[in-house]
Amino acid sequence: MKLYRPQPHVTISLKDESELRIMREAGRIVAKVHEAVRPLIRPGVSTGELDRVADQVIRDHGGVPVFIGQQKPNSPPYQFATTASVNNQVVHGIPSDTQILNDGDIISLDTGVLYQGFVGDSAWTYGVGEIKPSVQRLLDTTERALYVGIEQAVVGRELRDLSRTIQQYIDAQGYGIVREYTGHGVGTKMWEEPQVPNWWPRNAKGRLQFDNVKLVAGMTFAIEPMVCSGTGDVRELDDHWTVVTADNSLCAHFEHTVAVTERGPLILTTL
Repeated sequence: MKLYRPQPHVTISLKDESELRIMREAGRIVAKVHEAVRPLIRPGVSTGELDRVADQVIRDHGGVPVFIGQQKPNSPPYQFATTASVNNQVVHGIPSDTQILNDGDIISLDTGVLYQGFVGDSAWTYGVGEIKPSVQRLLDTTERALYVGIEQAVVGRELRDLSRTIQQYIDAQGYGIVREYTGHGVGTKMWEEPQVPNWWPRNAKGRLQFDNVKLVAGMTFAIEPMVCSGTGDVRELDDHWTVVTADNSLCAHFEHTVAVTERGPLILTTL
């Protein structure tokens, strides 16, 4: 594994072909989780039940649920294989046997796998039962924003090109972008450099700043637009994990782990 230092304070790990093959297998297990859980998402099922299925699928394929034990400042260690964020929950919703899905809900299921030392990470938002056309449009727009971003994961482009393209697409659809949370580098660790925002600041004096880097072959990162029917402002609940929209609007979240290669972007988290 080579190290890429586009700026003095930024270190990015570049994966060679053999390492990308392992990450592809990690990503394949992640995709198998989604494949297994998708048909189980229906009214009456709990997010705790979905999590147990995901955990078993990961272990059956030789992986480790990498979310378990993750910790961030002021939070307890995370205890589940997935995060399950329902309706106005943006990310990091905690699975529970008392969280029962209802007809018309949406659920964003995020999961990560550690396999032979490398991580795969992917999230998808699903409708529960029959959802309104306006809600389906939110999901379709967010999924499309993901692929608009992936198309920019090309050698020679800059990270801000990718971020701005996602932002412009979402803005044009009239939705709010969650700005407090971003995609991220993925490799031997769950969270690596660089941050991969879904927007880009207009000036250098804003509160949130990101490191712009030129994209080179071997970079691997998660692109994950989070799109709201409201403003995109968020807050964290008292459990120190669950993030919800400040205005209680719905939020969708789609994510793939992607590699930048000389042959173009390679999505790692598919079957």
